Amino acid sequence: MRTEAWLFGGVAAFFGGTAVLYGIWSHADPAGTAALIVAFLMAAVISFFCAMNYRRRGRRPQDRPDAEVADGAGPLEFFPPESRWPIVTAAGFAVAATGVVYGLWLFLIGVGVLGAGVYGMVFQYAGREG
Repeated sequence: MRTEAWLFGGVAAFFGGTAVLYGIWSHADPAGTAALIVAFLMAAVISFFCAMNYRRRGRRPQDRPDAEVADGAGPLEFFPPESRWPIVTAAGFAVAATGVVYGLWLFLIGVGVLGAGVYGMVFQYAGREG
């Protein structure tokens, strides 16, 4: 993951430098500067994530030239067999998006359903044994 961290670090540096120069040269366009700053932050987050994973786990088998295919094999992660929470989350998002058009009351109901769906997905298997 070190290569990916450097790659996204370069992308973040490009967007950061571009945001500074664009902010200086375009006195009347804060939207473009904000968009470039957001692009810088997104690339920086991915670079940080890749760097921390490399620091914690070391080199992956895909990064070693002498690695075999079997070196990348390991235990599979847990995949839930069924869940109702993605449907609740999608319904909440749909109601919230419709609420943007029809009114604040519908938007707030949608945000509540969306929050319940996200909460359910995150904590559905929180007490699961190894």
